[in-house]
Amino acid sequence: MKEFKYVITDKGGIHARPAGVLVKEAAKFTSKVIIAKDGKEVDAKRILGLMGLGVKCGEEITVCTDGENEEAASAAIEAFLKANL
Repeated sequence: MKEFKYVITDKGGIHARPAGVLVKEAAKFTSKVIIAKDGKEVDAKRILGLMGLGVKCGEEITVCTDGENEEAASAAIEAFLKANL
């Protein structure tokens, strides 16, 4: 299992457009991708779950990947977050 923390810097937080692209990025991998905030965990492959977290600018999320390609998934999600959120 790989885990890292990330602070959202986008002024809109995790809103619809980047959430949709994040879901597509996570769906490329067979490993589980979980995003957690304030004790609530959601599957990063489900847009409603991501939107339900209500992540705002300046808030920290924890990303966990677990499975056969967890290293690649973790690296890809981290790169996506840095580039877009």
